[in-house]
Amino acid sequence: MIHSNPSPAPDQLQRLRAISASFCITEGGSHGPDHSERVLHTAMTIGRQMEAKLYILAPAALLHDIGRREESQSRGAICHARRGAELAAPLLLDLGYTEESIAAICHCIHAHRFRGATQPKSLEAKILFDADKLDSIGAIGIGRAFLFAGQIGARLHNPEQDPASTRPYSLEDTAYREFQVKMVRVRHQMLTPVGLVLAAQRHAFMETFFEQLTRETSGLFP
Repeated sequence: MIHSNPSPAPDQLQRLRAISASFCITEGGSHGPDHSERVLHTAMTIGRQMEAKLYILAPAALLHDIGRREESQSRGAICHARRGAELAAPLLLDLGYTEESIAAICHCIHAHRFRGATQPKSLEAKILFDADKLDSIGAIGIGRAFLFAGQIGARLHNPEQDPASTRPYSLEDTAYREFQVKMVRVRHQMLTPVGLVLAAQRHAFMETFFEQLTRETSGLFP
């Protein structure tokens, strides 16, 4: 059985990675296995600083989006956070986790969604929430926003547009619209002090980036 080790053994992490990839490989660049891996690294960095239970945090980070495929297929009718927790429980049992650890890991997964009804209660759940949100801002967030905009055929940049007058999944659903509508709010959603510091740094970079992009696309120079 799995006990209170500082973090999962390397072979256990590899098994968790394989499970995560089997569920997320079709979710594209924004929510594929590379997203889960980045969330893992960020969560572990915050977790070490805050002395969290890494043996809970690591599997939660790797499995937090395994319900997203069903959410996508249902066009949002299924909550991927709730479904992910349901899917994770028997998988973790097969891997040898205790019932107590499974409950703690599944709470993290269930509570990681910003729009979800379940609020993060444990330190590990709060850290996973922050790590997942941090992956949506900064240089990574900008990259993901442009990746999504390219997938739907949106314009490169539209600072002249009022985001309130634009629609998602349209020509005007640019990376800048994503910044104005969603990414700009993330720094205020953090639940841990470490997350707050990291979010402020990443937010400042986004502002600098989009200011520069506006200058360049407008034919202006520093």
